[in-house]
Amino acid sequence: MANVSLRSAMLNAQVTNRTLADRCGVDVKTVERWLQDESRIPHLRHQWAAAEALGVETVVLWPDAIRNTVKTGPDKEVLTVYPYRSACPKSIWRNLINTARNEIVFAGYTNYFLWLEHPNLAKALKRKAQQGCKIRFLVGDPESDITRRREEVENVPLTVSTRIRITLSEIERLRDVPGVEARYGDEHIAMSVFRFDAEMLVTPHLAKLVGHDSPMLHLRRCQDDGLFDRFAYHASELWSGGRDVWQQTQPTG
Repeated sequence: MANVSLRSAMLNAQVTNRTLADRCGVDVKTVERWLQDESRIPHLRHQWAAAEALGVETVVLWPDAIRNTVKTGPDKEVLTVYPYRSACPKSIWRNLINTARNEIVFAGYTNYFLWLEHPNLAKALKRKAQQGCKIRFLVGDPESDITRRREEVENVPLTVSTRIRITLSEIERLRDVPGVEARYGDEHIAMSVFRFDAEMLVTPHLAKLVGHDSPMLHLRRCQDDGLFDRFAYHASELWSGGRDVWQQTQPTG
């Protein structure tokens, strides 16, 4: 049976067989076989590339890939696992940001990559906030000892404190937008949590690796006290103990 979902997504995105083949790094005949047989499931890297090219989730293109691995235990909230954060298609981030209605949380230590990969993010977030969505940024303190130690570990030209300051500069444009908040916190340096209503992207940072080289989980809330709720608790607790980025220093008498 033909893969109607894949064909429909290609038509909507106005992507040809040849273009999709080029984006996925495969022969055009391989794409034709995907279209002709919905039971033919590509390798994960090709699924991700196709999803990125078409601007949809992989589950939309190959639902059998999910149905064939039905989850019933605690891991049923795990939609996708990426060995590297950078392997997650940018379209997934865009879709999560665009569809969130109530709450967006960016609890990454620097959040630097957001501005690099989504140049118009500040405008998009301002629009979301004006529509009633609560937006929170939790970033590391660029002056803290934890930040300095992390810089020594990473030993890269674009330092942790520099990446944080880029984020601070970007969110300064949102400072006076109701519904947008920003706090400093250092305890999330080993794990980034990005929440979009009932979906979440979580990156545990590995040893000396920077964020984009660490793995990432895409979660969707399905139950009480599941993986989603556990990570949500983590982000909430760190936020509660955070320090307001924009708090004015009180004058002394």
